[in-house]
Amino acid sequence: MKLEWLNDFSDPYLKTVSGQGILLSGIILGMIARYQVDKEQNIDSAPMFKQLMFGKMQRRDLLRHLSRVPELIRAYDIPYKGLMEKLSGKAGDLLLKGTAEMGVDGNFVFSVAFLNASEYFWRIFGQAEIEKEG
Repeated sequence: MKLEWLNDFSDPYLKTVSGQGILLSGIILGMIARYQVDKEQNIDSAPMFKQLMFGKMQRRDLLRHLSRVPELIRAYDIPYKGLMEKLSGKAGDLLLKGTAEMGVDGNFVFSVAFLNASEYFWRIFGQAEIEKEG
């Protein structure tokens, strides 16, 4: 798991453990939403997308969604189960170390991560690790 690229962001919020945990959470939930629908469907028809309150999420909302990740990965037969669980565990670890509420910065980071989930997922794991898992 490569997270060094997070240092490329100049946003001070992403330098915090809470910010990094929220970013990883957005990636996880974005990947789940993407695989809840067929390739030809828009992500906004995914059940996960409909449950998220973009721009208004609080820390407890995020934790509630993350607590369901193991169940959702299996219910929707999401690929890369091991990598998704590994990333979810790291996100949870970072969120446990930070206690700050999400606020505007956290909601923005979450939305960006959610929308760029596939790209960021590939950056974190790389082709070799994904092929090994797949």
